[in-house]
Amino acid sequence: MYARDHGVIATPIGPVRVDGGEDMLVSVTIGGAESPCPAGATAVRSALEQLESWFAGARHDFDLPLEPLPTSRGTELRAAMIGIGYGETLSYGELAHRTGSSARAIGQLCSRNPFPILVPCHRVLADGGRLGNYSGGDGPKTKSWLLDHERRYSGRTLL
Repeated sequence: MYARDHGVIATPIGPVRVDGGEDMLVSVTIGGAESPCPAGATAVRSALEQLESWFAGARHDFDLPLEPLPTSRGTELRAAMIGIGYGETLSYGELAHRTGSSARAIGQLCSRNPFPILVPCHRVLADGGRLGNYSGGDGPKTKSWLLDHERRYSGRTLL
């Protein structure tokens, strides 16, 4: 086991906490009542810096060491979700079709995503462009803010 660390930044959607160690992240949590605090561990510090840059509109993707998923299939699905570009959206069904999966499996991946924003499950929408659920922060309100943020800095119109 490795030494765990965490850091918290203030954002427009509330505190964002990053947990991990020197070499790997284990989770990102949106919301809560924690005050901003720096991190000592390299991977956590890097994540906080990249998230601050993302919230400022200066970063569109992340280069961070995420805790691996237990299965290769889960890893493939996570990679497909990360592959949804900044300012783009896909429906659960569209992402399922692209990955040879089911919409239900994509929904479960989104609901269990330990890395909101970093693994952009907010870019996955229900049929017809409806927001659907979101497990981070204030749920659909947070998801809407994240999509609006990306729209603002990408110049794209999102569904």
